[in-house]
Amino acid sequence: MNPFGRKAPVQPSLPKGDVLGTYDTYLEAQKVVDRLSKSDLEVKQLAIVGNDLKTVERVTGKLTYGRAALSGAASGAWLGLFIGLLLFLFSQAPVLTLVAAAALIGAGFGMLFGIVTYSLSRRRRDFTSTHQVLASNYQVVIDPALTAQAQELLARPEPVKE
Repeated sequence: MNPFGRKAPVQPSLPKGDVLGTYDTYLEAQKVVDRLSKSDLEVKQLAIVGNDLKTVERVTGKLTYGRAALSGAASGAWLGLFIGLLLFLFSQAPVLTLVAAAALIGAGFGMLFGIVTYSLSRRRRDFTSTHQVLASNYQVVIDPALTAQAQELLARPEPVKE
């Protein structure tokens, strides 16, 4: 028994059950679950499992001092804008120029931080990229007690939308 009255955390595990179908894309598997959900099937008994995961890094461009400065300025401006809005909301004399000043100061510090960070990592990584985790296929796994009902629902033709 837990002395703090909280439930013990559930350990992560793979869902067990029947494979209702295997799909090439997550969107296809998601559409099947959505269709079953609209048919009033107990969707808490479903899971989408991605198999054979791969990390894909797509190079989006060359990183330069200019791009590092611009990126830093943009993120700094957002942080400054947030702080400025907080000051605007909780100050005695609300002045909108306070928000603009905070955004400009944030952009300046962000730009400096972006340039310094790029200078320190130069020659190790001179490009920008995005990361994705993709699966080779996606399986919809269902509680064995609901397999027949789900297969019957999926065998029906989908209603035509007007």
